[in-house]
Amino acid sequence: MLAPAKKFLSDESAASQSVLEDKFLVEAEQSAARYAVAQASIIKLLDFFADRLKVQQREAGVRHDLIDAVFALGGEDDLVRLLARVKALQNYIETAEGADLLAAYKRAANILKKEDWQGPEGEIAHTGEEDPLALVDDPDMKAVIDAKMSERRETPLSYSPEPAEKTLMEALSQSETRAKQALAKEDFAAAMNALASLRAPIDRFFEEVTVNADDRDKRAHRLALLARFRDAVHQVADFGRIEG
Repeated sequence: MLAPAKKFLSDESAASQSVLEDKFLVEAEQSAARYAVAQASIIKLLDFFADRLKVQQREAGVRHDLIDAVFALGGEDDLVRLLARVKALQNYIETAEGADLLAAYKRAANILKKEDWQGPEGEIAHTGEEDPLALVDDPDMKAVIDAKMSERRETPLSYSPEPAEKTLMEALSQSETRAKQALAKEDFAAAMNALASLRAPIDRFFEEVTVNADDRDKRAHRLALLARFRDAVHQVADFGRIEG
């Protein structure tokens, strides 16, 4: 008689445990659903404020393409910082130097698009004027990609770069660091100045260096340089959305 009773109690305990687990799972799913709805509502609210801000700035005389160029970067929910970045961009892009840098950016982006540049060995894709890394939401993934790119840049070249090529390499290394530091301090004017230092080196590069060289290593490295230039500019704004 004792054995059946123990079995009955054991079955009852297992059934109760199963009910509790099912209840926990249901409540967890409901909490997750409520959290998702709340997050979606917050995103919609931020999008609404952003759209209203765009309209207000356009009515105030700020160029719509510059607003789009900054907002296209994403990952920013501080509207004050966004406006400061737009203002710094407009102050720079309306100068002769800014117009020249924009022209160089578009030329670099068009070359990358025409060549269907997929990065060295095709490991990291770069297509057209759009930066695929901007679509990577996982910060750990971006860290891995940044480390990979840094490793590539430290790999010795199989050839001696031409003077204009070497100058651009050095200018990019300095500008990337300066722009990153300036953005971290929210000094957007300084970030623009960092990009401005690339104008002369990129112009000279286009004048003196053959990007689509017959030598495979030269061609790959020079296209990678153009991709670095494009990505350096993208730290501040998506110049592909700027008219001109």
